[in-house]
Amino acid sequence: MPSTAADPRFEQAAPLFAALSDPTRLRLVERLSQEGPLPISALAQDLPISRQAVTKHLVALEDVDLATSRREGRERIFELRPERLSIVHRYLDQISRQWDRALDRLRAHVETGVGGLERQDGEEV
Repeated sequence: MPSTAADPRFEQAAPLFAALSDPTRLRLVERLSQEGPLPISALAQDLPISRQAVTKHLVALEDVDLATSRREGRERIFELRPERLSIVHRYLDQISRQWDRALDRLRAHVETGVGGLERQDGEEV
């Protein structure tokens, strides 16, 4: 039975995934990753929502440290924090490797018709 104690990996990754679960925020992350630091006005330009709504989405990214902002004159410039995105990348990479191993075991089982398939708790399937 899985432990009910909080796993620090999940505690660290969950807020990041929650922030990235919104399509608008994903678009903002994509744009910032492609173009680098941008003012809110530039980020809001191509989106079908108000500048105020864009600001709220950017603040949501900032709240989980996926982005930072600074003032330059009257503008607020937002920038991604790639080290925080690497947490998401590592987590997804780990899940991908687990699925690859499971598929390899399934393939071996289907091809040979014997063994090779075992649950993660060590019991045969």
